Amino acid sequence: MLELRHLRSLQAIQQCGSLARAAEQLHLTQSALSHQIKALENYYETSLFLRSTKPLSLTSAGLKLRDLAERILPEIELVDGQLRRHALGTSGRLYISIECHACFEWLIPVLNQYRHRWPDVDIDIRLGLSFEPIAALQKGEVDLVISSDLQTHKDLCFEPLFDYEAQLALAHDHPLTVKDYILPEDLADQTLVTYPVDRKRLDVFSRFLQPANVEPGQVRQAELTAIILLLVSTLKGVAVLPDWVLRESMSHNHLTTRPLGAQGMHGTLHAAVRKVESKAAYIQGFIDLGRMALK
Repeated sequence: MLELRHLRSLQAIQQCGSLARAAEQLHLTQSALSHQIKALENYYETSLFLRSTKPLSLTSAGLKLRDLAERILPEIELVDGQLRRHALGTSGRLYISIECHACFEWLIPVLNQYRHRWPDVDIDIRLGLSFEPIAALQKGEVDLVISSDLQTHKDLCFEPLFDYEAQLALAHDHPLTVKDYILPEDLADQTLVTYPVDRKRLDVFSRFLQPANVEPGQVRQAELTAIILLLVSTLKGVAVLPDWVLRESMSHNHLTTRPLGAQGMHGTLHAAVRKVESKAAYIQGFIDLGRMALK
């Protein structure tokens, strides 16, 4: 039966021109190499070399195997190297999904740094209106999910990245600026500007309004953080965003902020990954960069 070692041997013999030099290159005895080629010739019942020539020449059957070796061996060596680097944690695939739309403001600069440090990692961002990131992570469709929703799964782990406070963004002259902090009922007559995602993924609904059985006056959606801030600054609504987003935007957008509730509404952003891959160097490399990004 044809094996990879046979292809390597044929290639070495042709390159070296003799059994002796090929055996030395392959770290075999000349007898062992000769026996290997003879066994292959017996298997196919045809000669592979013209032994009367110097250097050794391939027969037409030998040329077919040489052509096969030239096509197959480079691909095998390429994949072999990739798998070895993967085992060392220096290469792999990192398909990322986010449950927090505001995280784009944080994710893009992190990925720019990550690409330079981990050039052998295949990076992609996966999104979709009906996409369930955690389910996709479990199925192997993505490799890391950015989420503020800490969950318990036997095959997943949630690595903390950084803490944040969700705050209400207001125009400087908004009537609610007279309050020291915001209660759920304060939003009952307000237009709340949010990202276009399911309410269960928005802290302002799941942790603030719904527990108090309060519905905002209106809900307006916008894809981009910059558009949300523009609407807020022009008194077209109010929005709840993480403090790290607002810190960079408040001065040039003429905004102010108020905490949600007397104690504020705090959370932690996590990177959810599969446990079996959680210690891979390229996974930990992303997590380390994510933790340092806002310091």
